[in-house]
Amino acid sequence: MKKIALLFTLISAFTFAQKAVLEQKINSIIKDKNATVGIYILGFEDGFKYQKNGDKKLPMLSVFKFHIACTVLDLVDKGKLSLDQKVLLKKSDMLQNTWSPMRDKYPDGNVEIPLSEVIDFTVALSDNNGCDILLRMIGGTKTVQKFMDSKGVKGFQIKLNEEAMHKDWKVLYENYSTPVSGAEVLKKFYDGKILSKKSTDYLMKMMLGTKTGTNKIVQQLPENTPVAHRTGSSGKNENGLTIAENDMGIITLPNGKHYALVVFVSNSMETEAVNCKMVSDISKAAWDYFNK
Repeated sequence: MKKIALLFTLISAFTFAQKAVLEQKINSIIKDKNATVGIYILGFEDGFKYQKNGDKKLPMLSVFKFHIACTVLDLVDKGKLSLDQKVLLKKSDMLQNTWSPMRDKYPDGNVEIPLSEVIDFTVALSDNNGCDILLRMIGGTKTVQKFMDSKGVKGFQIKLNEEAMHKDWKVLYENYSTPVSGAEVLKKFYDGKILSKKSTDYLMKMMLGTKTGTNKIVQQLPENTPVAHRTGSSGKNENGLTIAENDMGIITLPNGKHYALVVFVSNSMETEAVNCKMVSDISKAAWDYFNK
């Protein structure tokens, strides 16, 4: 029994030391940066937790497309929508002054595409027009808030669609999440507590295929590491302020275990390159911790 107790003590001491190393690395990454950085790391199997500004309400930007996709797929699970149903893309849906690969593919609108394609554009390519089409289909942001509230997701708020956010940068703060909320909703999602297994697998595949934010969480991870993530970025306003440079995702380790990482860089006067490098460096530090 003494040997077991000694072994447990040694393991605890080692874990504490490793966590201290992680803390030191992250502090050195964000030191002297003119930005608020919110971080939450959650080990799925071992329950590991690390946070910095984890309870701060920070602007989500396109991270909220995860919550929207979950709400749409819940309606698919309930039979109220179908992935195969056709969605008419109107010319008026194809707003010009916004990020929209869907508009680039269907510039004139007036075409019907499957709901699944709209979701793919919205999740994997962060399409803003696709996002607002989905919101109109389900009754707006209130439907998303109500659904997530029903699943016990706390520490977030979704009030505005993409079109509204593009009209005034000051309203970007209306859609917020704490880093803790971001990690916990990913864990609930992974555990099948948000959607059916079929829809969970479907959205997980979409997020694994995310094409945006390649210079954030995924950049310094080993090639072909599975990262199911959702990014968000505000760009800079006229004062040179970046309201948000975000990434959150589920990372699969070589041993088959998983962790959630949420990094929200907010109110930054740093360059885009510096903001994204902070996210990337924090991701590498977390990876090194779990692969110690």
